[in-house]
Amino acid sequence: MNERFDELRINLRAVQEKIEKAASAAGREPDEITLIAVTKFFPLSDVRALYDLGIRNFGENRDEEGAQKAGELASDALWHFQGQIQGRKIPSLLEWADYIHSLDSLDHATKCERRLAEMGESRAFFIQINLEPERTDRGGITLSQLPEFISAVRELRHLQVSGLMTVPPVDADPARSFAQIAAAADLVGVEGLSMGMSGDFEAAICAGATHIRVGSSILGSRPTPA
Repeated sequence: MNERFDELRINLRAVQEKIEKAASAAGREPDEITLIAVTKFFPLSDVRALYDLGIRNFGENRDEEGAQKAGELASDALWHFQGQIQGRKIPSLLEWADYIHSLDSLDHATKCERRLAEMGESRAFFIQINLEPERTDRGGITLSQLPEFISAVRELRHLQVSGLMTVPPVDADPARSFAQIAAAADLVGVEGLSMGMSGDFEAAICAGATHIRVGSSILGSRPTPA
């Protein structure tokens, strides 16, 4: 195997060991947690190497890049879209993404419902929660908007609400942020919690994360996008 493959193998194993330790500390089983390898901006060769190492869940933030990579990998790979949804790209997005982690607009939800109905399919969605409502550059709805929003989305037949997603504020205690999201999920009756990245996924696991999105801890520093 080449040097890059060995690097990915070592990094992946280190992350898996941390997942196992965090799960044990929280009284959970490691298989309760889905590890999503965030491969945005990394080459297809890295994605293929991770597939060969047993990874089946991959995260992408751009529709074009995700579509290209998904088309090159085996059909048992699962693709998670984590970027902000753009209405004009919804038809393309729904062609390759198995899970969408960033639903925060009823307009987008309605457009997804219409397209999925045409396709005769359904998709799993996480509702993105914004814990920094003063930041207009960050997607997501506020916790106060969640009950009404999720009630409306549940009326759409082809959208499956899998859970909630968040990114903690940079200057906040991530454990506290994750606890807020877990409590909100309990209130609205969803089990999925997409939270935790390279720097804080252990705290997220302790708070009940079901999906963690890990990039740099596995793949290293992200290359400059083309």
